[in-house]
Amino acid sequence: MSTREQQELQSRQDKLAAWERLGFQLYPADFHRTHTASEVKKLGEKSVPVLEGSGVPKGKSVTVAGRLMTLRPHGSLWFATLSDFSGTVQVAAVQEGSGQRVWELLQFLDRGDIVGFSGPVVKTKRGEVSVFATQVTPLAKCLEVLPEKWHGLKDVEARLRQRYVDLLMDTEAREMFRRKSIFWQTARQELAEAGFMEVSTPALEVIAGGADASPFITHHDALDQDFYLRISLELPLKRLLVGGFEKVFEIGKVFRNEGVDTEHLQDYDMCEFYWAYADYEDMMDFTEKMYQQLVKSVTGGLKTTYDGKEVDWSGKWPRKDYFELIKEISGEDLAGVMDVEKLRKLLAKHKVRYEESMGVGRLIDLFWKKLVRPKVAGPLFVINHPVEVSPLAKRDPKNQERTQRMQIIVAGSELGNGFSELNDPADQRARFAEQAKLRTAGDSEAMMSDEDFITALSYGMPPAAGFGFSERLFAFIVDKPIRETVLFPPMRSK
Repeated sequence: MSTREQQELQSRQDKLAAWERLGFQLYPADFHRTHTASEVKKLGEKSVPVLEGSGVPKGKSVTVAGRLMTLRPHGSLWFATLSDFSGTVQVAAVQEGSGQRVWELLQFLDRGDIVGFSGPVVKTKRGEVSVFATQVTPLAKCLEVLPEKWHGLKDVEARLRQRYVDLLMDTEAREMFRRKSIFWQTARQELAEAGFMEVSTPALEVIAGGADASPFITHHDALDQDFYLRISLELPLKRLLVGGFEKVFEIGKVFRNEGVDTEHLQDYDMCEFYWAYADYEDMMDFTEKMYQQLVKSVTGGLKTTYDGKEVDWSGKWPRKDYFELIKEISGEDLAGVMDVEKLRKLLAKHKVRYEESMGVGRLIDLFWKKLVRPKVAGPLFVINHPVEVSPLAKRDPKNQERTQRMQIIVAGSELGNGFSELNDPADQRARFAEQAKLRTAGDSEAMMSDEDFITALSYGMPPAAGFGFSERLFAFIVDKPIRETVLFPPMRSK
């Protein structure tokens, strides 16, 4: 730290001591404001007095509070910009009209301090709506120095590590998280209006099921037993269908011990919902409309931009067969291919690395993810995936090697996954057994066998459809890497 920086920090400490010397309570427990910054500006649209002379102008008195972002003292005049969540407003003071104690306190304020001001709403001669400060209450001292230029900072790591600084300095960042809140509110509203009931299920599981992913492991001291952090919401919610609920959903954290990239995090918010007596066709109709409403709630329209390309979410989305799409884009016909060596050679030909533990389904899906999906523009539904990569989906009655599964693909990204749910306990047991073979061969992401879930199915689960999407959808809509759309993402220790 430079000598200048040390002097600045010491100066702030000295000014905090000055607050106390002037008789102000340090860090008071509460403060009651009457108006936000934006509300003061609305008052300014009406007839308010112009600030002139040294006396206290007459006008509607307000109390505001927020953070000082700029200070502009000019001899016997003092101006500052006060920022709160609604916006900014100017605060003004005149030495002769403020009183000695208030005026003295103003000299001990710094950029970044959180302060309350009371006084009439006025306009300066330049027409700037302002609060004329007759009372000033210091609320919290900023003992660090705010950066002069933070918006657009290229060091993303610095912004994410000190997200609180990012938020207080960058109004666009705050606005993004406000829109993210609207995104989840809209999801809840759409599901509630469709008759779905919100529930909450445990984050600790004896068996991590419902997805192909590596779980985190933790230890429960009281039970002296290891648990997994859930990788999906699926299996507990389907147990509720067995228990008699017909429309359920949950929005909650899931945890996957996998790599970090622009679309993946280790812990993130997921929404899953399950609908008895419906199938994947019903779910496609429903999710299409739901996604369109989500996009509209976040952006105000149905057109967004992702990676420099326009995405139009409106209208009816196409539904395309998984293998037909592979053939259309890559020229390779993989339907019915069950030879591991053939698939390995095909991937090697396209310079795609694979794991030796991967079975037929995983190899085909790797081909899809690396060589086909990135070229899909969408929005569209990819349907009828192979059984090998869909261990929880119902088989297609017309083709027992395929499933009634659908994925929403937009601009090469998977933004949602659902299917007609498998409710045959014998078939489910056989699928789990195939997954167990893959795990034994070294595939750590293969699904674990869940005997209790099979028991639940044995009591009878009605035909149903299920669907899940994560906050990746929001990141896609606002065209940001997912880490930047999370308030406090996991970071490597310094």
